[in-house]
Amino acid sequence: MTAGAGLALRRLGLAALDAVLPPHCLTCDAAVDAQGSLCGACFGTLSFVTAPLCQRCGVPFPHAGAGPACPGCAARPPPYDSARAALRYDAGAQRLLLPFKHADRTDFAAPLARHMARAGAVLLERADLVAPVPLHWRRLLARRYNQAALLGARLARRAAIPHIPDLLRRTRPTPALGDRGAAERAALLAGAFAVSRRGAARISGRRVLLVDDVMTSGATAEACARALLAAGAAAVDVLAAARVPDPRLEAPR
Repeated sequence: MTAGAGLALRRLGLAALDAVLPPHCLTCDAAVDAQGSLCGACFGTLSFVTAPLCQRCGVPFPHAGAGPACPGCAARPPPYDSARAALRYDAGAQRLLLPFKHADRTDFAAPLARHMARAGAVLLERADLVAPVPLHWRRLLARRYNQAALLGARLARRAAIPHIPDLLRRTRPTPALGDRGAAERAALLAGAFAVSRRGAARISGRRVLLVDDVMTSGATAEACARALLAAGAAAVDVLAAARVPDPRLEAPR
């Protein structure tokens, strides 16, 4: 079968599916034109991360003129080169990410990856391979899938570069980091990630794109980047579906 014939059959199959099950919005019951898309109202609740932002960690700035780097990156640059995210982590993003992460809505991976590919186009273009932030094996067993690996697979396919879902492993379970200070986060994550034996040979001298669903303080991304660099990676970039704004930057002046 030729590629053209295969594409035609796929389109025919999708048309038949739409006839039987009319497409509806991912997060509500509104009718939409294509499966896996959002209606106008739900799309309007999404806040995309755009300039101005920190050129290093990608955290959004509330206003222009803040400089190329946030105060945190200026004082202590992270080990990765650049981090970017598609969405601000707010109520709109949570309507996609919480079901994706906790309610088996793995079909959300495709639309999220599309937004990530736009936000991280430069990072994808220069990456040699893609690797997800790993889950500890106990959490993976309970959840049955690693949401970061689903995103990584989609992104690697779009960029036609290798995806190594087991490149990193989490050596021990770690607690939630949300309300902990920077020093405590770093201590909890110290040594929590390691490169697999098979993976070390594949990353020597190569640029790795690390993928995650939500980037909060950046402590997890930093710990993973350190493990990758120590194992021989030439450089690490980070791409997330959503970024939690820094409350210190968001506070009114």
